[in-house]
Amino acid sequence: MRIPFTKMQGAGNDFVVLDETRNRFGLGTAQYRFLADRHFGVGADQILTVRPSPVPGIDFEYLIHNADGAEVEQCGNGARCFARFVRDAGLTQKDAIRVQTRGGVIEPVLKSDGRVTVNMGTPVFELARIPFIPGLVPSESHGGWQQWPLLLATPGHDTVVRVAVVSMGNPHAVQLVDDADAAPVLQQGPLIESHPFFPNRVNAGFMQVLNRRQILLRVYERGAGETLACGSGACAAVVAGIRLGLLDADIDVYVQTHGGELAIAWAGDGAPVMMTGPATTVFQGEIEIPDDLPNA
Repeated sequence: MRIPFTKMQGAGNDFVVLDETRNRFGLGTAQYRFLADRHFGVGADQILTVRPSPVPGIDFEYLIHNADGAEVEQCGNGARCFARFVRDAGLTQKDAIRVQTRGGVIEPVLKSDGRVTVNMGTPVFELARIPFIPGLVPSESHGGWQQWPLLLATPGHDTVVRVAVVSMGNPHAVQLVDDADAAPVLQQGPLIESHPFFPNRVNAGFMQVLNRRQILLRVYERGAGETLACGSGACAAVVAGIRLGLLDADIDVYVQTHGGELAIAWAGDGAPVMMTGPATTVFQGEIEIPDDLPNA
């Protein structure tokens, strides 16, 4: 099967975008993995699929598959690229669109400077909804909020890390670190991602606070590994930093990732998180997807 695609990136977080507004390709897990493969496919952190509106009042449906082929609830950098794609492809003339994702409705807005602002919705803190199930393990107070200890079976010895947990439509565990560049992301990331307290797995964030309006962030994404940027992870980190009393609310906090800078603003409990950043088309093409891909 031969299908068209568009390669895009937002702050280095890269995507293959598929247009299914006219017909569906009928792809499965193995096909999504193939598209994301950087040696045999196109190469991407996630595959984004554009579909027609599922209900009145919504402009499009937005599906996200990670590089491992699994469907996930949310992708903030992907949401910006989604908005740029539907506008550039002539699928809408709107600057502000409403998009249905598995994690809820988001509202990207294209700005005159080429960036895109996304209303990422209200963060979720109820543990069962994240979901986060710590059992009888107690939390530890920090700045009026909670951090949770996670026991990680690292080589040679066990390590305990403390994380703040929040959902931005997808689950995040945010850890404070002294030096983001030196943080053991590749060692601890997979262990946090698959920790048994997170039944749906989790995105692991490593946040260094520089001042009350600036952080450095690395994220080990669920099903993708470390990426150059993670939009929902940036939102989760800023929300956690505000709740822990380390960052300012109701004003842009600048999140520096290895792929670029994102601006995140959150006014506090009950308010949506607003994310602004770049969205760029890299190239377009077609690819032949083999019929005999293994499902394992």
